[in-house]
Amino acid sequence: MRKLIAILLVAVFVFAVAACNGGTPTNTGSPPANTGSPPASGGDSSPPPSTPNLIKVGIVNLPPEESGYRQANVEAMNTVFSRANGYDMNQTNTGDNSEQIAAAEGYIRDGVDYLLISAANATGWDGVFASAKEAGVTIYLFDRLIETNPGNYEAALVSDMETEGKVAVDWLLGQGLSEYNVILIRGQLGSAAELGRSAPLLKAADEGKLNIVADGTGGDSWSGEEARKIVEAAIQAGTSFNVIYAQNDGMADGAVQALAAAGITHGKGGDVIIMGFDFNRFALRNVQAGIWNFDMQCSPRQAGRIAEWIQAHAAGRPIASGIVFQDEIGVDTDTITEDIINNMGINEDPGPQR
Repeated sequence: MRKLIAILLVAVFVFAVAACNGGTPTNTGSPPANTGSPPASGGDSSPPPSTPNLIKVGIVNLPPEESGYRQANVEAMNTVFSRANGYDMNQTNTGDNSEQIAAAEGYIRDGVDYLLISAANATGWDGVFASAKEAGVTIYLFDRLIETNPGNYEAALVSDMETEGKVAVDWLLGQGLSEYNVILIRGQLGSAAELGRSAPLLKAADEGKLNIVADGTGGDSWSGEEARKIVEAAIQAGTSFNVIYAQNDGMADGAVQALAAAGITHGKGGDVIIMGFDFNRFALRNVQAGIWNFDMQCSPRQAGRIAEWIQAHAAGRPIASGIVFQDEIGVDTDTITEDIINNMGINEDPGPQR
């Protein structure tokens, strides 16, 4: 009987050891699920024996559901900063600024070499920069600037959101309308994109060059549904308008749905000018078809260039510093081409939507 008990105890011990070894999590280099919360510990961040020199990167980004632009941006980050390309990367995607900050602090504690940030809001990040500096973590900003001392980050690769807005407003004022009555549909309030794209329009209104007759937001998710409601409310209130200035393509599409339901013509030769931002291929097709009038580029293809900076920095070679702006263009029904759609458009090409 004693011999049987001893045999059973040995068997239980062997089983327990096997179970623990088999249940140890390993970090594959793929991003965590987009729960909006930072990973608890980052998993086992040790690179596998065959790839001992992985560069550890933490990415704080916005959720892909926000827009076609963001989906393309998140996918580019996942593709470029893969384990196959020499990176141990985790990415947190959330539109909540406090969750983003918590994620950034978590990555710093986990010992990342580089921290990449596209901030939901332009303020509130001083604590993150202080923690990163103390830990020796190099920070790159992408897509959106943060209001801070430029010495707090190595470099920023961004779209010049105010220039985007200025290009769009200059185009609008060049249309020669006798009167400009604009519905402004903002993105996430306080974000660099919203502030930049709003500023030239607000300035033109202050100078008496146009009238903002309704001013709403698609919220933190830049929602097309919220944009539709803004336009529906303006129609129901009897507001006179002839321009919709929507700060992303999804919200422009939502606005157009409201116009179509009310039987209001729009686009080339229509009663309402439609303006969007981001260069989704469906939006460019709408411009090409004359359903929309104008779309402004905002390129999400930033991961490759930042990877070049990281590789140069890791090798001790000089890299760009400070703010680096991407070159971007606006197109209308007269200037849109197949080349632009194919080479500069983002996401799938379903053809015109409305």
